[in-house]
Amino acid sequence: MNDFRFEIVKKSKKTAARAGIIHTKHGKIETPVFMPVGTQASIKSLTSHQIHDTSAQIILANTYHLALRPGSDVIASFGGLHNFMNWDKPILTDSGGYQVFSLSQRRKITPEGVTFQSHIDGKKITFTPSSVIDLQRDFGSDIMMPLDICTPYPCTEKQTLSDLIQTHAWEKEALDYWKQKPNDQWLFAIVQGGTYKNLRTQSADYLSELDFPGYALGGLSVGEPKPLLEELIAYSAPLLPENKPKYVMGLGLPDNLEFSINQGIDMFDCVAPTRLARHGHVFTPDGHLSIKKELFKWDKAPLVEGCGCYTCQHHSRSYLRHLFIAKEMLACTLLSIHNIYFLIHLVKRMREEILNS
Repeated sequence: MNDFRFEIVKKSKKTAARAGIIHTKHGKIETPVFMPVGTQASIKSLTSHQIHDTSAQIILANTYHLALRPGSDVIASFGGLHNFMNWDKPILTDSGGYQVFSLSQRRKITPEGVTFQSHIDGKKITFTPSSVIDLQRDFGSDIMMPLDICTPYPCTEKQTLSDLIQTHAWEKEALDYWKQKPNDQWLFAIVQGGTYKNLRTQSADYLSELDFPGYALGGLSVGEPKPLLEELIAYSAPLLPENKPKYVMGLGLPDNLEFSINQGIDMFDCVAPTRLARHGHVFTPDGHLSIKKELFKWDKAPLVEGCGCYTCQHHSRSYLRHLFIAKEMLACTLLSIHNIYFLIHLVKRMREEILNS
């Protein structure tokens, strides 16, 4: 097996934040890190070169969507996702567990796995703990996630416990299967438990005993109010093994990132930067800005003064507003570049603060 490892370079003297390095076969990842989401092996509206220019170190792709289209056999014929999409840095693939949550009307859960009705053509597709590992091996991702159940919010403690028991069984099965054929891909655990701290503790304790290479907090940022989200992150982060990467799945708003980094979280991902861009919303140090507003019609300033992204270096708010109002595709590209760059460099600055603390 390749030398996959995580090292903690520096711990903050003020908070639980830490700066680290994850070593993968496709290069080093300096943490904390924000990971843009490319569900279909594509960060929406951006080329691999444009993503690279935002300083992205690692991106995500989704196992469920890629299994349906184009299919793991097509991707495997290219030698994996890196060649297929022309991306030479690390890739993390999700397992489809989020689709258990988001496609709740189109799936059936059994002890063996999950059967989905394809949202494309209605055909049935079954994911099991081992088949999800096989799919991700075909994809050649650097970090894989096991099949799990992302419990919705709100949910009763009884149902959350039932989901948790099933998730633990699947994760143990996935880990055992992964260990049968060691390769150069990491498998992370996913801690679940909904909004119940006792179940979060139970999940973290059980999965820590299994000694996965990394640990994620799943089932968060699924509709719960921000104070509860922060309470659960602050409670759960210390439960995860200190010497392993800590990852909160689906988190990607600026204030959420700052809070979570200070709790000791190392990794984040979210579709928010590109999704908000498609609706004309951009991140600024003063909060969200809506480029659609009339007041930007004559504005010659960049989105954010001093921002180093391609968009702010080359285009005015006036031009960006024009593109968006005219429904030009370029608007999504330029606003997405800014939003992704903004989050990546927000986290990068926090890393520098940790190193200098």
